[in-house]
Amino acid sequence: MAVDPRGADLKRYLAEDPGGPVVMLNLLRFDPDGGRARYAEYVEHFRRTSAPYGAEVLYLGDGSTALVAEPGQSWDAVLLVRYPSRQAFSDMVRDPAYGEGTSLRTLALEEAVLQATVPWDSGRDGAAP
Repeated sequence: MAVDPRGADLKRYLAEDPGGPVVMLNLLRFDPDGGRARYAEYVEHFRRTSAPYGAEVLYLGDGSTALVAEPGQSWDAVLLVRYPSRQAFSDMVRDPAYGEGTSLRTLALEEAVLQATVPWDSGRDGAAP
């Protein structure tokens, strides 16, 4: 399973940019053989190398009781990161200093979802329900 964004993914991500800040949703399933520890190392690396791009960790926590999920749909952890723009995220991903630690993330994860979010008040479809 893919756990890292690819070039085509980043191009589409930038092409669909509605403007403004973006919160990235990370759903994480760790490799059972030391994945959580490797991911903790990655988070420390991420905090150091993402700061110049305005990244802000909004939430990092363990998955708990899944109330509505099919078997296998629960996640080990959730990470929410706010960036000032999609371009800031893309610039960070291309930075060699950030890239030096991405192998920690890749090795730590068995499966992941990395999804950009758009606030409901962005005007895309009117007001939030």
